[in-house]
Amino acid sequence: MGQPHAIGIVGLGVISAQYLETLIGLDAVRIVAVADLDPARARATAERVPGCRALSVDELMADPEVQTVLNLTIPAAHASVALAALAAGKNVYGEKPLAATLAEAREVVAAAGGAWVGGAPDTVLGTGVQTARAVVDAGEIGRPVSATATWVAPGHEAWHPNPDFYYLAGGGPLFDMGPYYLTTLFHLLGPVVRVSGVSSRPRGERVIATGPRAGERIPVEVDTHVTGVLEHAGGAVSTVTFSFDAVATTAAPLEVHGELGSLTVPDPNTFAGEVRLRRSPSDEGTVIEPRAGYEGAGRGIGLIDVVAGHGRAGGDVALHVLEIMTALTASAREGRRIDLATTAERPSLAPLTPRTAWRAS
Repeated sequence: MGQPHAIGIVGLGVISAQYLETLIGLDAVRIVAVADLDPARARATAERVPGCRALSVDELMADPEVQTVLNLTIPAAHASVALAALAAGKNVYGEKPLAATLAEAREVVAAAGGAWVGGAPDTVLGTGVQTARAVVDAGEIGRPVSATATWVAPGHEAWHPNPDFYYLAGGGPLFDMGPYYLTTLFHLLGPVVRVSGVSSRPRGERVIATGPRAGERIPVEVDTHVTGVLEHAGGAVSTVTFSFDAVATTAAPLEVHGELGSLTVPDPNTFAGEVRLRRSPSDEGTVIEPRAGYEGAGRGIGLIDVVAGHGRAGGDVALHVLEIMTALTASAREGRRIDLATTAERPSLAPLTPRTAWRAS
Protein backbone atom coordinates (compact mmCIF):
# COMPACT_ATOMS: atom_id res chain seq x y z
CA MET A 1 0.00 0.00 0.00
CA GLY A 2 1.34 3.48 -0.91
CA GLN A 3 1.38 6.59 1.21
CA PRO A 4 -2.00 8.11 2.14
CA HIS A 5 -3.20 10.88 -0.18
CA ALA A 6 -2.43 14.23 1.53
CA ILE A 7 -5.38 16.61 2.00
CA GLY A 8 -5.35 20.28 2.94
CA ILE A 9 -8.66 21.81 4.06
CA VAL A 10 -9.52 25.47 3.42
CA GLY A 11 -12.55 26.71 5.34
CA LEU A 12 -13.50 25.33 8.74
CA GLY A 13 -17.10 26.40 9.19
CA VAL A 14 -20.08 24.32 10.29
CA ILE A 15 -19.90 21.75 7.48
CA SER A 16 -16.23 20.94 8.13
CA ALA A 17 -17.11 18.88 11.21
CA GLN A 18 -18.91 16.32 9.05
CA TYR A 19 -15.99 16.03 6.65
CA LEU A 20 -13.55 15.62 9.52
CA GLU A 21 -15.69 12.86 11.02
CA THR A 22 -15.45 10.93 7.75
CA LEU A 23 -11.82 11.61 6.84
CA ILE A 24 -9.96 11.35 10.14
CA GLY A 25 -8.47 7.90 10.63
CA LEU A 26 -8.78 6.67 7.04
CA ASP A 27 -6.04 4.56 5.49
CA ALA A 28 -6.30 6.09 2.00
CA VAL A 29 -6.17 9.80 2.86
CA ARG A 30 -4.59 11.97 5.54
CA ILE A 31 -5.38 15.55 6.54
CA VAL A 32 -1.98 17.26 6.71
CA ALA A 33 -2.98 20.95 6.88
CA VAL A 34 -5.93 23.22 7.56
CA ALA A 35 -6.52 26.93 6.95
CA ASP A 36 -9.25 29.39 7.83
CA LEU A 37 -9.72 33.16 7.90
CA ASP A 38 -9.89 32.70 11.67
CA PRO A 39 -6.39 31.44 12.66
CA ALA A 40 -7.63 30.38 16.10
CA ARG A 41 -10.20 28.11 14.50
CA ALA A 42 -7.52 26.59 12.28
CA ARG A 43 -5.27 25.94 15.28
CA ALA A 44 -8.12 24.35 17.24
CA THR A 45 -8.95 22.06 14.32
CA ALA A 46 -5.32 21.08 13.75
CA GLU A 47 -5.01 20.03 17.38
CA ARG A 48 -7.80 17.47 16.82
CA VAL A 49 -6.15 15.86 13.80
CA PRO A 50 -2.97 13.81 14.27
CA GLY A 51 -0.09 15.18 12.22
CA CYS A 52 -2.05 18.19 10.98
CA ARG A 53 -0.67 21.74 10.79
CA ALA A 54 -2.57 25.05 10.96
CA LEU A 55 -1.45 27.27 8.08
CA SER A 56 -2.55 30.42 6.31
CA VAL A 57 -4.38 29.91 3.01
CA ASP A 58 -1.30 31.03 1.05
CA GLU A 59 0.95 28.72 3.05
CA LEU A 60 -1.36 25.77 2.44
CA MET A 61 -1.46 26.44 -1.29
CA ALA A 62 2.35 26.55 -1.40
CA ASP A 63 2.87 23.50 0.79
CA PRO A 64 4.44 20.71 -1.32
CA GLU A 65 2.98 18.01 0.92
CA VAL A 66 -0.64 18.92 0.09
CA GLN A 67 -1.86 16.99 -2.95
CA THR A 68 -5.55 17.92 -2.88
CA VAL A 69 -7.32 20.97 -1.48
CA LEU A 70 -10.70 20.31 0.13
CA ASN A 71 -12.51 23.61 -0.42
CA LEU A 72 -15.13 24.19 2.30
CA THR A 73 -15.36 27.97 2.02
CA ILE A 74 -18.58 29.91 1.44
CA PRO A 75 -19.95 29.78 -2.15
CA ALA A 76 -18.66 33.25 -3.02
CA ALA A 77 -15.08 32.05 -2.36
CA HIS A 78 -15.33 28.64 -4.04
CA ALA A 79 -13.90 29.75 -7.38
CA SER A 80 -11.01 31.87 -6.07
CA VAL A 81 -9.84 29.13 -3.71
CA ALA A 82 -10.19 26.42 -6.37
CA LEU A 83 -8.28 28.48 -8.94
CA ALA A 84 -5.49 29.20 -6.46
CA ALA A 85 -5.18 25.49 -5.69
CA LEU A 86 -5.13 24.49 -9.36
CA ALA A 87 -2.55 27.19 -10.12
CA ALA A 88 -0.39 25.61 -7.43
CA GLY A 89 -0.69 22.24 -9.17
CA LYS A 90 -3.06 20.71 -6.64
CA ASN A 91 -6.30 18.80 -7.15
CA VAL A 92 -9.51 20.36 -5.84
CA TYR A 93 -12.59 18.86 -4.23
CA GLY A 94 -15.18 21.42 -3.15
CA GLU A 95 -18.45 21.88 -1.37
CA LYS A 96 -21.43 22.66 -3.54
CA PRO A 97 -22.01 24.60 -5.66
CA LEU A 98 -18.82 24.31 -7.72
CA ALA A 99 -18.77 28.13 -7.91
CA ALA A 100 -21.14 31.01 -7.29
CA THR A 101 -21.59 31.60 -11.03
CA LEU A 102 -21.52 29.41 -14.12
CA ALA A 103 -18.75 31.52 -15.66
CA GLU A 104 -16.55 30.97 -12.62
CA ALA A 105 -17.29 27.24 -12.63
CA ARG A 106 -16.30 26.97 -16.29
CA GLU A 107 -13.05 28.75 -15.45
CA VAL A 108 -12.34 26.28 -12.65
CA VAL A 109 -12.93 23.24 -14.84
CA ALA A 110 -10.87 24.73 -17.68
CA ALA A 111 -7.97 25.44 -15.30
CA ALA A 112 -7.64 21.84 -14.13
CA GLY A 113 -4.88 20.88 -16.55
CA GLY A 114 -3.31 17.69 -15.29
CA ALA A 115 -5.08 17.95 -11.94
CA TRP A 116 -8.63 16.84 -11.20
CA VAL A 117 -11.67 18.74 -9.98
CA GLY A 118 -14.40 17.10 -7.93
CA GLY A 119 -17.30 18.35 -5.90
CA ALA A 120 -20.21 17.74 -3.61
CA PRO A 121 -22.85 16.59 -3.14
CA ASP A 122 -21.57 13.08 -2.56
CA THR A 123 -24.69 11.98 -0.68
CA VAL A 124 -25.70 10.43 -4.03
CA LEU A 125 -23.00 7.79 -3.50
CA GLY A 126 -24.67 6.37 -0.40
CA THR A 127 -26.90 3.31 -0.42
CA GLY A 128 -30.13 5.31 -0.76
CA VAL A 129 -29.65 6.95 -4.16
CA GLN A 130 -27.36 4.23 -5.53
CA THR A 131 -29.88 1.51 -4.70
CA ALA A 132 -32.63 3.53 -6.39
CA ARG A 133 -30.41 3.88 -9.43
CA ALA A 134 -29.73 0.14 -9.45
CA VAL A 135 -33.50 -0.44 -9.61
CA VAL A 136 -33.94 2.04 -12.47
CA ASP A 137 -30.93 0.69 -14.38
CA ALA A 138 -32.24 -2.87 -14.02
CA GLY A 139 -35.47 -1.85 -15.78
CA GLU A 140 -37.69 -2.64 -12.81
CA ILE A 141 -39.86 0.46 -13.33
CA GLY A 142 -39.70 0.17 -17.12
CA ARG A 143 -38.83 3.17 -19.21
CA PRO A 144 -38.60 6.23 -16.91
CA VAL A 145 -41.22 8.82 -17.80
CA SER A 146 -41.14 11.44 -15.04
CA ALA A 147 -39.88 12.39 -11.61
CA THR A 148 -40.73 14.86 -8.85
CA ALA A 149 -38.38 16.44 -6.32
CA THR A 150 -39.56 18.53 -3.37
CA TRP A 151 -37.67 20.34 -0.63
CA VAL A 152 -39.31 23.05 1.49
CA ALA A 153 -38.46 24.67 4.84
CA PRO A 154 -39.00 27.97 6.68
CA GLY A 155 -35.38 29.06 6.04
CA HIS A 156 -31.92 28.39 7.46
CA GLU A 157 -32.02 31.47 9.70
CA ALA A 158 -34.09 29.29 12.03
CA TRP A 159 -31.04 27.22 13.00
CA HIS A 160 -27.83 28.63 11.51
CA PRO A 161 -26.06 31.28 13.65
CA ASN A 162 -24.60 33.02 10.54
CA PRO A 163 -27.09 32.42 7.71
CA ASP A 164 -26.24 35.52 5.66
CA PHE A 165 -24.64 33.67 2.73
CA TYR A 166 -27.78 31.56 2.20
CA TYR A 167 -29.52 34.75 1.03
CA LEU A 168 -26.75 36.09 -1.22
CA ALA A 169 -25.69 35.15 -4.77
CA GLY A 170 -24.86 31.44 -4.82
CA GLY A 171 -27.34 30.78 -2.01
CA GLY A 172 -31.11 30.48 -1.74
CA PRO A 173 -32.96 27.16 -1.65
CA LEU A 174 -32.08 26.34 -5.26
CA PHE A 175 -28.31 26.73 -4.92
CA ASP A 176 -28.17 25.43 -1.35
CA MET A 177 -30.47 22.40 -1.47
CA GLY A 178 -30.97 22.01 -5.20
CA PRO A 179 -27.61 20.30 -5.81
CA TYR A 180 -28.65 17.26 -3.72
CA TYR A 181 -31.88 16.75 -5.65
CA LEU A 182 -30.60 17.72 -9.08
CA THR A 183 -27.51 15.54 -8.78
CA THR A 184 -29.77 12.67 -7.74
CA LEU A 185 -32.01 13.22 -10.75
CA PHE A 186 -28.88 13.25 -12.93
CA HIS A 187 -27.75 9.90 -11.49
CA LEU A 188 -31.22 8.39 -11.92
CA LEU A 189 -32.29 9.85 -15.27
CA GLY A 190 -29.18 11.27 -16.91
CA PRO A 191 -28.29 14.76 -18.12
CA VAL A 192 -30.74 17.59 -18.70
CA VAL A 193 -31.09 19.34 -22.06
CA ARG A 194 -33.69 22.05 -21.34
CA VAL A 195 -35.32 23.76 -18.34
CA SER A 196 -38.24 26.05 -17.49
CA GLY A 197 -38.44 27.90 -14.17
CA VAL A 198 -40.60 30.21 -12.05
CA SER A 199 -39.53 31.83 -8.77
CA SER A 200 -40.50 34.39 -6.12
CA ARG A 201 -39.10 36.37 -3.19
CA PRO A 202 -41.89 37.03 -0.67
CA ARG A 203 -39.66 38.72 1.93
CA GLY A 204 -36.82 41.19 1.60
CA GLU A 205 -35.41 40.45 5.06
CA ARG A 206 -34.94 37.49 7.39
CA VAL A 207 -34.48 37.43 11.19
CA ILE A 208 -31.77 35.26 12.71
CA ALA A 209 -33.38 33.04 15.35
CA THR A 210 -30.41 31.52 17.15
CA GLY A 211 -26.89 32.22 18.38
CA PRO A 212 -25.21 35.48 19.38
CA ARG A 213 -26.82 37.37 16.49
CA ALA A 214 -30.40 36.31 17.33
CA GLY A 215 -32.87 39.03 16.40
CA GLU A 216 -30.60 40.58 13.76
CA ARG A 217 -32.20 41.28 10.38
CA ILE A 218 -30.37 40.25 7.22
CA PRO A 219 -31.15 41.17 3.59
CA VAL A 220 -32.51 38.69 1.06
CA GLU A 221 -30.90 39.15 -2.36
CA VAL A 222 -32.04 35.93 -4.09
CA ASP A 223 -35.40 34.32 -4.81
CA THR A 224 -36.45 32.00 -2.02
CA HIS A 225 -39.09 29.87 -3.78
CA VAL A 226 -38.18 28.15 -7.04
CA THR A 227 -40.08 25.62 -9.09
CA GLY A 228 -39.11 24.23 -12.46
CA VAL A 229 -39.33 21.55 -15.13
CA LEU A 230 -36.29 19.64 -16.38
CA GLU A 231 -36.26 17.86 -19.73
CA HIS A 232 -33.78 14.98 -19.63
CA ALA A 233 -31.86 13.80 -22.69
CA GLY A 234 -33.44 10.35 -22.33
CA GLY A 235 -36.97 11.75 -22.61
CA ALA A 236 -38.04 11.82 -18.94
CA VAL A 237 -39.41 15.05 -17.45
CA SER A 238 -38.73 16.10 -13.85
CA THR A 239 -40.66 18.66 -11.80
CA VAL A 240 -38.74 20.31 -8.93
CA THR A 241 -39.64 22.64 -6.05
CA PHE A 242 -37.19 24.27 -3.62
CA SER A 243 -38.38 26.76 -1.01
CA PHE A 244 -37.40 28.72 2.08
CA ASP A 245 -41.03 29.89 2.29
CA ALA A 246 -42.96 26.87 3.56
CA VAL A 247 -43.37 25.30 6.98
CA ALA A 248 -43.38 21.63 5.97
CA THR A 249 -44.55 19.10 3.39
CA THR A 250 -45.80 15.52 3.29
CA ALA A 251 -44.46 15.00 -0.23
CA ALA A 252 -41.79 12.36 -0.78
CA PRO A 253 -38.37 13.93 -1.34
CA LEU A 254 -38.10 12.22 -4.72
CA GLU A 255 -40.30 9.94 -6.81
CA VAL A 256 -39.45 8.40 -10.17
CA HIS A 257 -42.24 7.08 -12.36
CA GLY A 258 -41.79 4.54 -15.13
CA GLU A 259 -44.09 2.63 -17.43
CA LEU A 260 -44.03 -0.41 -15.10
CA GLY A 261 -43.65 1.06 -11.65
CA SER A 262 -42.95 4.00 -9.34
CA LEU A 263 -39.97 4.42 -7.06
CA THR A 264 -39.80 6.46 -3.87
CA VAL A 265 -36.26 7.70 -3.22
CA PRO A 266 -35.04 8.77 0.24
CA ASP A 267 -33.87 12.25 1.20
CA PRO A 268 -30.84 12.96 -1.02
CA ASN A 269 -29.31 15.14 1.70
CA THR A 270 -28.61 11.86 3.51
CA PHE A 271 -26.59 8.84 2.47
CA ALA A 272 -29.08 6.08 3.21
CA GLY A 273 -32.82 5.60 3.66
CA GLU A 274 -35.72 3.53 2.43
CA VAL A 275 -36.17 2.88 -1.28
CA ARG A 276 -39.71 1.69 -2.04
CA LEU A 277 -40.99 0.22 -5.31
CA ARG A 278 -44.69 0.15 -6.31
CA ARG A 279 -45.88 -1.80 -9.35
CA SER A 280 -49.64 -1.07 -9.27
CA PRO A 281 -52.04 1.57 -7.86
CA SER A 282 -53.07 -0.78 -5.04
CA ASP A 283 -49.51 -1.85 -4.25
CA GLU A 284 -48.33 -0.40 -0.92
CA GLY A 285 -44.79 -0.83 -2.10
CA THR A 286 -41.87 -3.17 -1.55
CA VAL A 287 -38.87 -1.93 0.38
CA ILE A 288 -35.71 -2.59 -1.63
CA GLU A 289 -32.77 -3.74 0.44
CA PRO A 290 -29.49 -1.90 -0.26
CA ARG A 291 -28.00 -3.10 -3.54
CA ALA A 292 -25.40 -0.45 -4.28
CA GLY A 293 -23.48 2.45 -2.75
CA TYR A 294 -21.15 3.09 0.15
CA GLU A 295 -22.56 1.81 3.42
CA GLY A 296 -22.28 4.08 6.46
CA ALA A 297 -20.94 6.91 4.33
CA GLY A 298 -20.59 10.55 5.33
CA ARG A 299 -19.56 13.80 3.70
CA GLY A 300 -16.19 13.29 2.08
CA ILE A 301 -16.97 9.90 0.53
CA GLY A 302 -16.89 11.58 -2.88
CA LEU A 303 -13.34 12.71 -2.24
CA ILE A 304 -12.40 9.19 -1.19
CA ASP A 305 -14.07 7.84 -4.34
CA VAL A 306 -12.10 10.24 -6.58
CA VAL A 307 -8.80 9.48 -4.83
CA ALA A 308 -9.52 5.77 -5.40
CA GLY A 309 -9.75 6.49 -9.14
CA HIS A 310 -13.50 6.17 -9.67
CA GLY A 311 -14.36 9.85 -10.15
CA ARG A 312 -18.08 9.54 -9.44
CA ALA A 313 -18.17 13.02 -7.90
CA GLY A 314 -16.38 14.72 -10.76
CA GLY A 315 -16.31 18.37 -11.72
CA ASP A 316 -18.18 17.73 -14.98
CA VAL A 317 -21.24 16.60 -13.05
CA ALA A 318 -20.99 19.56 -10.65
CA LEU A 319 -20.68 21.95 -13.62
CA HIS A 320 -23.74 20.47 -15.33
CA VAL A 321 -25.81 20.70 -12.14
CA LEU A 322 -24.71 24.31 -11.68
CA GLU A 323 -25.85 25.12 -15.22
CA ILE A 324 -29.23 23.52 -14.49
CA MET A 325 -29.63 25.83 -11.49
CA THR A 326 -28.35 28.89 -13.35
CA ALA A 327 -30.70 28.17 -16.26
CA LEU A 328 -33.68 27.72 -13.93
CA THR A 329 -32.90 31.13 -12.43
CA ALA A 330 -32.58 32.75 -15.87
CA SER A 331 -35.74 31.05 -17.11
CA ALA A 332 -37.71 32.39 -14.15
CA ARG A 333 -36.35 35.88 -14.74
CA GLU A 334 -36.81 35.88 -18.52
CA GLY A 335 -39.99 33.79 -18.82
CA ARG A 336 -38.69 31.33 -21.42
CA ARG A 337 -37.40 27.77 -21.78
CA ILE A 338 -33.61 27.56 -21.85
CA ASP A 339 -31.44 24.99 -23.62
CA LEU A 340 -28.35 23.83 -21.74
CA ALA A 341 -24.84 23.93 -23.16
CA THR A 342 -23.19 21.46 -20.78
CA THR A 343 -23.68 17.76 -20.32
CA ALA A 344 -21.94 14.93 -18.46
CA GLU A 345 -21.72 11.17 -18.59
CA ARG A 346 -23.45 9.32 -15.78
CA PRO A 347 -20.68 7.76 -13.67
CA SER A 348 -20.67 4.05 -13.04
CA LEU A 349 -22.95 2.62 -10.36
CA ALA A 350 -21.12 2.39 -7.04
CA PRO A 351 -21.09 -1.27 -5.94
CA LEU A 352 -22.36 -2.10 -2.48
CA THR A 353 -19.30 -1.38 -0.34
CA PRO A 354 -19.22 -2.05 3.42
CA ARG A 355 -17.98 0.75 5.66
CA THR A 356 -15.04 -1.35 6.78
CA ALA A 357 -13.93 -1.77 3.17
CA TRP A 358 -13.96 1.90 2.09
CA ARG A 359 -12.36 3.06 5.33
CA ALA A 360 -9.49 0.63 4.80
CA SER A 361 -9.10 1.00 1.02
